[in-house]
Amino acid sequence: MAKKRRSPRISRSTKALRNMRVKRRIAKIFYPILLAILAAIWLIPILWLVVTAFSGYKGINISHFFPETWSFKNFGIILFQPDSVVQYMTWFKNTLIIATFTCIISTMFVIMVSYAFSCMRFRGRKGLMTLSLILNMFPGVLSMIAVYFILKSLGLTNSHLGMIIVYSASSGLGYLIVKGYMDTIPISLRESARIEGANEFVTMTKVIIPICKPIIVYQIIFSFLIPWGDFVLAKLMLNSGLSKDWTVAIGLYNMLDKSLINKYFSIFCAGGLIISVPISILFVMMQKFYIEGVSGGANKA
Repeated sequence: MAKKRRSPRISRSTKALRNMRVKRRIAKIFYPILLAILAAIWLIPILWLVVTAFSGYKGINISHFFPETWSFKNFGIILFQPDSVVQYMTWFKNTLIIATFTCIISTMFVIMVSYAFSCMRFRGRKGLMTLSLILNMFPGVLSMIAVYFILKSLGLTNSHLGMIIVYSASSGLGYLIVKGYMDTIPISLRESARIEGANEFVTMTKVIIPICKPIIVYQIIFSFLIPWGDFVLAKLMLNSGLSKDWTVAIGLYNMLDKSLINKYFSIFCAGGLIISVPISILFVMMQKFYIEGVSGGANKA
């Protein structure tokens, strides 16, 4: 009897299946290696900053990645031995004041704008939302010079109050995520509150805000981070040269001056490590609420 020939379709599908399996095996090997390389490129500068902060010398030593001697002396200079150049705790206090007040004011603005656009209906609502989206597309750097001269005419440059005003003034434009979360709240809850005689303020504070706790926690962290790590705007506004008015970002930047870098670079690394500790602790404490806020506002919108 003659042997049955295999169908060309079956052989082609078998070959395609084998090729898919080979590609998957290659992908399983290739992608982890690629991710490991990218992670190493991202982590090596951070690791170098950390080990340099614990080094026993003050300047830059590029002959060794890991220092030959280890010490906590750099942290002691930062925290307990301020001199004419290093006034870290003063800078830290200034940054904390600006970030805290900005966080409170910005969060209030965002909640109010989000509630107005999500839960209220008024003439011009869609036009205002469209205008806010357009304004958000323009980079904030373009308006810095104009903002600087406006505040200079008001005598608010070189002051922490001026910094708080600048950081908080346009915060209401960043309402989209909070509004997306509020859009998922059933209208029946607000209608029930109004039937009971509640006005808009009571409805917002007693009904909407308690439900929006996860996204509000996200907004608090986001509002705190902006002034906490900002350098460009702070450098433009606090340009008087008085080190007692600087934020941490400006103070650390001035340690990298050519005449100071060989004496203060390790201290600079220690200061950069310390400034990351409070926000890292905040993230760890609020991680659950942070993730719920982002995913909840994105998935339910």
